[in-house]
Amino acid sequence: MTSESILAVQGLHKTFGGVKALDGIDLQVWSNEILGLIGPNGAGKTALINTITGFYRATSGSITFRGRDITGLPLHEIGRLGIGRTFQNIRLFKRMTVLENVMVAFKAHVTNPLRALSGRSASAHARAMELLDFLQLTDKADMPASALSYGDARRLEIARSLAGQPTLLLLDEPAAGMNEAETEQLTADIQKIRSSVKAVMLIEHDMSLIRRLSDRIIAMDYGKKICEGTPAQVLSHPEVKRAYLGDES
Repeated sequence: MTSESILAVQGLHKTFGGVKALDGIDLQVWSNEILGLIGPNGAGKTALINTITGFYRATSGSITFRGRDITGLPLHEIGRLGIGRTFQNIRLFKRMTVLENVMVAFKAHVTNPLRALSGRSASAHARAMELLDFLQLTDKADMPASALSYGDARRLEIARSLAGQPTLLLLDEPAAGMNEAETEQLTADIQKIRSSVKAVMLIEHDMSLIRRLSDRIIAMDYGKKICEGTPAQVLSHPEVKRAYLGDES
Protein backbone atom coordinates (compact mmCIF):
# COMPACT_ATOMS: atom_id res chain seq x y z
CA MET A 1 0.00 0.00 0.00
CA THR A 2 1.46 3.33 -1.11
CA SER A 3 1.75 6.07 1.53
CA GLU A 4 -0.04 9.34 0.89
CA SER A 5 2.00 12.53 0.78
CA ILE A 6 0.57 14.72 3.53
CA LEU A 7 3.01 17.60 3.19
CA ALA A 8 5.58 18.44 0.51
CA VAL A 9 8.03 21.32 0.95
CA GLN A 10 10.20 22.25 -2.01
CA GLY A 11 13.03 24.77 -2.18
CA LEU A 12 11.71 26.68 0.82
CA HIS A 13 13.53 29.89 1.69
CA LYS A 14 12.78 32.38 4.43
CA THR A 15 14.99 35.40 4.98
CA PHE A 16 14.89 38.17 7.56
CA GLY A 17 16.95 40.99 6.16
CA GLY A 18 20.27 39.33 5.38
CA VAL A 19 19.65 36.31 7.64
CA LYS A 20 18.65 33.04 5.97
CA ALA A 21 16.35 31.29 8.45
CA LEU A 22 15.50 28.65 5.82
CA ASP A 23 17.88 27.96 2.95
CA GLY A 24 16.30 25.71 0.32
CA ILE A 25 14.52 23.14 2.48
CA ASP A 26 13.02 20.07 0.77
CA LEU A 27 11.01 17.53 2.75
CA GLN A 28 8.07 15.18 2.61
CA VAL A 29 5.74 14.04 5.39
CA TRP A 30 3.99 10.77 4.64
CA SER A 31 0.76 9.38 6.05
CA ASN A 32 0.96 7.29 9.23
CA GLU A 33 4.42 8.50 10.20
CA ILE A 34 6.01 10.57 12.93
CA LEU A 35 8.73 12.69 11.37
CA GLY A 36 11.29 13.95 13.87
CA LEU A 37 13.04 17.25 13.24
CA ILE A 38 16.28 17.96 15.09
CA GLY A 39 19.04 20.53 15.07
CA PRO A 40 20.79 23.00 17.38
CA ASN A 41 19.18 26.23 18.50
CA GLY A 42 18.93 28.57 15.53
CA ALA A 43 18.93 25.75 12.98
CA GLY A 44 15.60 26.91 11.53
CA LYS A 45 13.25 24.27 12.95
CA THR A 46 10.66 26.66 14.40
CA ALA A 47 11.04 28.96 11.38
CA LEU A 48 10.09 25.96 9.25
CA ILE A 49 6.93 25.28 11.28
CA ASN A 50 6.06 28.98 11.31
CA THR A 51 6.37 29.14 7.52
CA ILE A 52 4.38 25.95 6.95
CA THR A 53 1.55 27.21 9.17
CA GLY A 54 1.43 30.73 7.74
CA PHE A 55 2.90 32.65 10.68
CA TYR A 56 5.71 33.58 8.30
CA ARG A 57 5.37 34.11 4.57
CA ALA A 58 7.89 32.13 2.52
CA THR A 59 10.47 34.19 0.64
CA SER A 60 10.45 31.55 -2.10
CA GLY A 61 9.67 27.89 -2.60
CA SER A 62 6.43 25.95 -2.26
CA ILE A 63 4.39 24.17 0.40
CA THR A 64 1.84 21.57 -0.70
CA PHE A 65 -0.63 20.04 1.76
CA ARG A 66 -2.48 16.94 0.57
CA GLY A 67 -2.02 18.00 -3.04
CA ARG A 68 -3.02 21.64 -2.53
CA ASP A 69 -0.58 24.52 -2.80
CA ILE A 70 -0.89 26.43 0.49
CA THR A 71 2.11 28.70 -0.01
CA GLY A 72 1.18 32.18 1.16
CA LEU A 73 -2.26 31.30 2.53
CA PRO A 74 -3.21 33.07 5.80
CA LEU A 75 -2.63 31.06 8.96
CA HIS A 76 -6.34 30.70 9.87
CA GLU A 77 -7.08 29.16 6.46
CA ILE A 78 -4.16 26.76 6.78
CA GLY A 79 -5.48 25.73 10.19
CA ARG A 80 -8.94 25.10 8.78
CA LEU A 81 -7.48 22.92 6.03
CA GLY A 82 -6.12 20.57 8.69
CA ILE A 83 -2.70 21.61 9.98
CA GLY A 84 -2.54 21.93 13.77
CA ARG A 85 0.38 22.93 15.94
CA THR A 86 1.69 23.59 19.41
CA PHE A 87 4.24 26.23 20.41
CA GLN A 88 7.58 26.27 22.22
CA ASN A 89 6.04 28.66 24.72
CA ILE A 90 2.71 27.44 26.04
CA ARG A 91 -0.21 29.56 24.81
CA LEU A 92 -3.31 29.05 26.95
CA PHE A 93 -6.15 31.26 28.15
CA LYS A 94 -5.03 31.16 31.76
CA ARG A 95 -8.20 32.64 33.26
CA MET A 96 -10.41 30.15 31.47
CA THR A 97 -10.96 26.64 32.74
CA VAL A 98 -9.24 23.66 31.18
CA LEU A 99 -12.52 22.67 29.52
CA GLU A 100 -13.15 26.18 28.15
CA ASN A 101 -9.64 26.27 26.66
CA VAL A 102 -10.48 23.24 24.54
CA MET A 103 -14.00 24.36 23.62
CA VAL A 104 -12.87 27.66 22.12
CA ALA A 105 -10.39 25.82 19.89
CA PHE A 106 -12.94 23.95 17.77
CA LYS A 107 -12.95 24.80 14.07
CA ALA A 108 -16.60 25.81 14.10
CA HIS A 109 -15.85 28.58 16.58
CA VAL A 110 -12.66 30.05 15.12
CA THR A 111 -14.44 33.24 14.01
CA ASN A 112 -16.64 33.44 17.12
CA PRO A 113 -14.90 31.48 19.90
CA LEU A 114 -17.17 32.72 22.70
CA ARG A 115 -20.09 30.93 21.04
CA ALA A 116 -18.46 27.66 22.11
CA LEU A 117 -18.92 28.65 25.74
CA SER A 118 -22.67 29.16 25.52
CA GLY A 119 -25.05 26.63 27.04
CA ARG A 120 -26.31 25.78 23.57
CA SER A 121 -23.02 24.18 22.57
CA ALA A 122 -23.59 20.74 24.11
CA SER A 123 -21.79 18.99 21.27
CA ALA A 124 -18.66 21.12 21.76
CA HIS A 125 -18.78 20.34 25.49
CA ALA A 126 -19.00 16.60 24.84
CA ARG A 127 -16.19 16.63 22.28
CA ALA A 128 -13.99 18.70 24.57
CA MET A 129 -14.52 16.24 27.41
CA GLU A 130 -13.54 13.40 25.08
CA LEU A 131 -10.24 15.15 24.32
CA LEU A 132 -9.58 15.81 28.01
CA ASP A 133 -10.23 12.14 28.73
CA PHE A 134 -7.87 11.19 25.89
CA LEU A 135 -5.10 13.22 27.54
CA GLN A 136 -5.94 12.30 31.16
CA LEU A 137 -7.17 15.79 32.07
CA THR A 138 -10.83 15.03 32.82
CA ASP A 139 -10.45 15.55 36.57
CA LYS A 140 -9.00 19.02 35.92
CA ALA A 141 -11.74 20.18 33.54
CA ASP A 142 -13.07 22.86 35.89
CA MET A 143 -9.69 24.14 37.07
CA PRO A 144 -8.34 27.42 35.70
CA ALA A 145 -5.57 26.75 33.21
CA SER A 146 -3.25 28.87 35.37
CA ALA A 147 -3.45 26.23 38.13
CA LEU A 148 -2.10 23.37 36.01
CA SER A 149 1.29 21.79 36.49
CA TYR A 150 3.75 22.40 33.67
CA GLY A 151 3.27 18.92 32.23
CA ASP A 152 -0.53 19.19 32.33
CA ALA A 153 -0.39 22.63 30.68
CA ARG A 154 1.64 21.11 27.86
CA ARG A 155 -0.92 18.33 27.46
CA LEU A 156 -3.76 20.86 27.47
CA GLU A 157 -2.10 22.70 24.61
CA ILE A 158 -1.98 19.42 22.69
CA ALA A 159 -5.69 18.86 23.44
CA ARG A 160 -6.41 22.34 22.07
CA SER A 161 -4.48 21.56 18.89
CA LEU A 162 -6.46 18.32 18.44
CA ALA A 163 -9.77 20.19 18.82
CA GLY A 164 -9.32 21.46 15.27
CA GLN A 165 -9.28 17.84 14.05
CA PRO A 166 -5.98 18.24 12.21
CA THR A 167 -4.72 15.91 9.54
CA LEU A 168 -1.14 16.93 10.30
CA LEU A 169 -0.01 17.88 13.82
CA LEU A 170 3.19 19.88 14.33
CA LEU A 171 4.62 19.64 17.85
CA ASP A 172 7.26 22.25 18.66
CA GLU A 173 9.43 20.99 21.54
CA PRO A 174 6.54 19.52 23.57
CA ALA A 175 8.90 18.01 26.18
CA ALA A 176 10.75 21.28 26.87
CA GLY A 177 10.90 21.90 30.62
CA MET A 178 9.36 18.55 31.54
CA ASN A 179 10.71 16.23 34.21
CA GLU A 180 11.35 12.55 33.53
CA ALA A 181 7.88 11.37 34.61
CA GLU A 182 6.15 14.06 32.54
CA THR A 183 8.25 13.16 29.51
CA GLU A 184 7.28 9.50 29.88
CA GLN A 185 3.61 10.46 29.95
CA LEU A 186 4.06 12.73 26.94
CA THR A 187 5.72 9.90 25.00
CA ALA A 188 2.70 7.68 25.64
CA ASP A 189 0.36 10.52 24.67
CA ILE A 190 2.09 11.10 21.32
CA GLN A 191 2.00 7.38 20.58
CA LYS A 192 -1.77 7.52 21.10
CA ILE A 193 -2.15 10.71 19.07
CA ARG A 194 -0.72 9.13 15.94
CA SER A 195 -3.91 7.04 15.68
CA SER A 196 -6.11 10.15 15.57
CA VAL A 197 -4.19 12.17 12.93
CA LYS A 198 -2.68 11.32 9.56
CA ALA A 199 0.86 12.35 10.49
CA VAL A 200 2.95 14.13 13.13
CA MET A 201 6.02 16.35 12.77
CA LEU A 202 7.92 16.49 16.04
CA ILE A 203 10.60 19.06 16.90
CA GLU A 204 12.47 17.99 19.99
CA HIS A 205 15.84 18.26 21.74
CA ASP A 206 15.26 15.16 23.88
CA MET A 207 17.11 12.55 21.83
CA SER A 208 15.65 9.64 23.78
CA LEU A 209 12.11 10.79 22.99
CA ILE A 210 12.96 11.46 19.34
CA ARG A 211 14.58 8.03 18.97
CA ARG A 212 11.60 6.25 20.53
CA LEU A 213 8.86 8.06 18.62
CA SER A 214 10.21 8.92 15.17
CA ASP A 215 9.84 6.69 12.14
CA ARG A 216 12.17 9.03 10.26
CA ILE A 217 14.32 12.00 11.26
CA ILE A 218 15.48 15.11 9.41
CA ALA A 219 18.44 17.03 10.85
CA MET A 220 18.88 20.74 10.16
CA ASP A 221 21.64 23.28 10.71
CA TYR A 222 21.93 26.91 9.57
CA GLY A 223 18.54 26.69 7.83
CA LYS A 224 19.53 23.70 5.70
CA LYS A 225 18.72 20.01 5.79
CA ILE A 226 21.96 18.16 6.50
CA CYS A 227 20.63 14.59 6.45
CA GLU A 228 17.56 12.41 6.82
CA GLY A 229 16.86 8.75 7.45
CA THR A 230 15.99 6.35 10.22
CA PRO A 231 16.74 7.42 13.81
CA ALA A 232 19.80 5.15 13.87
CA GLN A 233 21.13 6.56 10.59
CA VAL A 234 20.63 10.21 11.47
CA LEU A 235 21.78 10.13 15.08
CA SER A 236 25.01 8.38 14.06
CA HIS A 237 25.67 10.68 11.09
CA PRO A 238 28.99 12.58 11.42
CA GLU A 239 27.44 15.94 10.49
CA VAL A 240 24.72 15.52 13.10
CA LYS A 241 27.24 14.60 15.77
CA ARG A 242 29.26 17.66 14.90
CA ALA A 243 26.45 20.17 14.50
CA TYR A 244 23.94 18.98 17.07
CA LEU A 245 25.55 16.62 19.53
CA GLY A 246 28.82 18.51 19.86
CA ASP A 247 31.04 15.62 18.78
CA GLU A 248 34.21 17.04 17.28
CA SER A 249 35.76 13.67 16.42
